[in-house]
Amino acid sequence: MEDSNPKILKPKYIPTTEFYSQIINSLQDYCVLTLDNDYKINSWSSGSTTIFGYETEEVIGQHFDLIFTEEDKKNGIPQKEIEKSLKEGRATDNRWHIAKDKSLFYAYGLVFPIIGKDGKMLGYVKILRDLTQRKKSEDAIKKYIKELEELNTHKESVLAILSHDLRSPLAAIIGTTDYLKTNFHKMKPSMVQEMLELVHKSTKDELDMLDYLVEWARIKYASDVFSPKKIKLTQYIEKVFDTLNETASINALNLHHDVEENTSVFADGKMLLSIIQNIVSNAIKHTQKGGEITISAKRKVDKIIIQVKDTGVGMSKEIVKQLFKPQIKTLSVARKENKGAGIGLLLVKGFLEKNDGEIWVESIENEGSSFYFTLPIDKPLFKIGCSDDIVFDESV
Repeated sequence: MEDSNPKILKPKYIPTTEFYSQIINSLQDYCVLTLDNDYKINSWSSGSTTIFGYETEEVIGQHFDLIFTEEDKKNGIPQKEIEKSLKEGRATDNRWHIAKDKSLFYAYGLVFPIIGKDGKMLGYVKILRDLTQRKKSEDAIKKYIKELEELNTHKESVLAILSHDLRSPLAAIIGTTDYLKTNFHKMKPSMVQEMLELVHKSTKDELDMLDYLVEWARIKYASDVFSPKKIKLTQYIEKVFDTLNETASINALNLHHDVEENTSVFADGKMLLSIIQNIVSNAIKHTQKGGEITISAKRKVDKIIIQVKDTGVGMSKEIVKQLFKPQIKTLSVARKENKGAGIGLLLVKGFLEKNDGEIWVESIENEGSSFYFTLPIDKPLFKIGCSDDIVFDESV
């Protein structure tokens, strides 16, 4: 008996290219682009436009290294991604990319080759997901934890300096004045004069040391004096040169910079002035007659790297390793020989940390030193000042 209600077979739905395109374009948090075999962009999702700022017609036919930073292009990163995808079937990495407006964002990236049914190579697909917010949040938390770990070390160092570098000389001053008080009536005037000059110099050195420590601690831990803003780097370099030109000219030293006029940083002006002045002053002290001190700057991601290079006496690797560590013996020697230069560099390190920067040194004995320090170009979006600033997304 035949079925009086035969089932009607519906035709099988085959998704179209337009269907897949609509799905890809709905992913606004993702950048999806395809490349031909010459690595030229031949499709560009709407999410790509949202993230990078380029309209489709602006990128079609362009080499895909358009979205990589200059540093990554110099290091051959785009080509390495392609080679890895061919070798392993896919290539993944997390790195900074550059948008149309030159802003930088941190993204998770995936590249894989497209191979046709006949095994023919058709091109590549690259997918990016913007992780800038997450990256900056994680970096801010890591930095805050590191600062907490360093806090006790700094406090212990200050106490050690107070107990040794301040207390010991004070004991000597007291001993000298006690001797003067007891023996003044029977001492020769020349000896009295000599001892008074020694007391005066020692007392002045103590005050200088105390001023450095107070300023270091104040900047390291106080927030009410901190007022960062967008400022032109060249203005502060030139102020320091104006102040130190006379000192440099005594030893026929040449102070100059090749920093571009429009180079800006986000920092506290007073601290920046002190940073440059301390580093240049130290360079002047340790550079022989006829030498040069040069300041230059270059951009790296979202920071400016400033270099202060001298043709001075240089330093050993051992001294460089200990340069920014508050060690009693090192500071005592620096205090006697360089009038507080050791403390000055600790002050510089404290200033830079307050301004979301860092400092390091490269030096060769008898050839010279280069001090490098970084400062942010713009106001950091994620900077933690206390534990109350740490907020976790409970929905994740």
